[in-house]
Amino acid sequence: MKLTKMKLTKLATVGALAISLAGLSACNNMMPQKSVATKAPMHSQSMAKMNVVQIAQSNADFSLLVEAVQAAGLAGALSNPNAHFTVFAPTNAAFMQVLQETGMSKAQLFSNKPLLTKILGYHVINGAMPVYAKDVKPGNITMLSNDTLMVTTQGKLMDENGRTANILKTDIAATNGVVHVIDKVLLPK
Repeated sequence: MKLTKMKLTKLATVGALAISLAGLSACNNMMPQKSVATKAPMHSQSMAKMNVVQIAQSNADFSLLVEAVQAAGLAGALSNPNAHFTVFAPTNAAFMQVLQETGMSKAQLFSNKPLLTKILGYHVINGAMPVYAKDVKPGNITMLSNDTLMVTTQGKLMDENGRTANILKTDIAATNGVVHVIDKVLLPK
């Protein structure tokens, strides 16, 4: 299988996102213990041997996330083999929903690198260890973007605008962290 420049860029972008997510401080509260079964992605290599960017690249439902990470120039950072990222990965449907909600086009969002980087950083915790579902408790988490994300008592993620995201799948282990799938793009204030 030949890797095209675009695929490598997508991989780098996802990696950067993962690093950004992992960069969020692993504070006293983490992701809720809720797991909803979703269709497992197809992989060309064992997920345990992939970093967070490669995991995103291996699942077509993260193609917009991968594109966003590339546009923000975060793939390299998120591919850091020494990181311990916790990444809340929004699906393509979540990206389409936020574009509709904000009235922005994909081109407008992806070309605004400062805004895109802040949004992507709001999906990453970079701590001493990745945060698995069993370790999550209700409360506030400081994300890589230095913004606060709340884990509700119902096991949902609430952004600073009061919008809630459901966690669709948890604990997708990577070589440099863990990925949790969410159904909404989180927006900092």
